[in-house]
Amino acid sequence: MRKIILFDGVCNFCNRTVHVILAHDQKAKFQFASNQSQVAIKMMDQMCLDPNVLNSVVLLEGDLVYTKTDAIINISNDLYGWPRFFRLLKFIPKPIRDFFYDSFAKYRYRLFGKRSICMIPDQKFKDRFLD
Repeated sequence: MRKIILFDGVCNFCNRTVHVILAHDQKAKFQFASNQSQVAIKMMDQMCLDPNVLNSVVLLEGDLVYTKTDAIINISNDLYGWPRFFRLLKFIPKPIRDFFYDSFAKYRYRLFGKRSICMIPDQKFKDRFLD
């Protein structure tokens, strides 16, 4: 089953996170598309997600859609090494963990900066990016 991660392609923190996922996704289970790409916009439209109000990482797994901390938990289930610790978030009630996620997301550009263009994937991982 395809597992697709939609991420903010101009967010420096989000781009670093994609690199961490690539480094710890030993079985190459994930594919990626930046929220700004036509591929992601089309997928979000099919899933009835509004890209203009969506301020979250999105994991598409078949017909299932995970956002915010649910996406983080489900992504970390398939990773190796230290990122697997994010699975422990499931023990925190969803409203609490999503409150902190939303707070961080609101200030991520101020904290980590923003690119003027989406990242260009390393040639080694180019086939994992849908856009």
